[in-house]
Amino acid sequence: MSQTVFSWLHVQSWTEFWWVMFGLGGQLLFTCRFLVQWIASERQRRSVIPLAFWYFSMGGGMVLFLYACYRADPVFILGQSLGLFIYSRNLWLIHAEKRRV
Repeated sequence: MSQTVFSWLHVQSWTEFWWVMFGLGGQLLFTCRFLVQWIASERQRRSVIPLAFWYFSMGGGMVLFLYACYRADPVFILGQSLGLFIYSRNLWLIHAEKRRV
């Protein structure tokens, strides 16, 4: 059974298997952020980006960044690094605005 799963996931060991599960968890966080944004927009009948979207983005981005580091994929690492900067900046701006108000 485990050999079939290992073959399907292209992994050689349990360590690699758990890293793939970790990466899939990050991808799931990204899926959640789109669902949150879609539901919020449908409820308000206009495009909105709720705070939870940015937290799911940070969570998914951090998990995928760590996964990319484990896989030593420079393209993936660079892409996730830029995303983490953008998500952090958006959260900073949101919280700064709340402090001003």
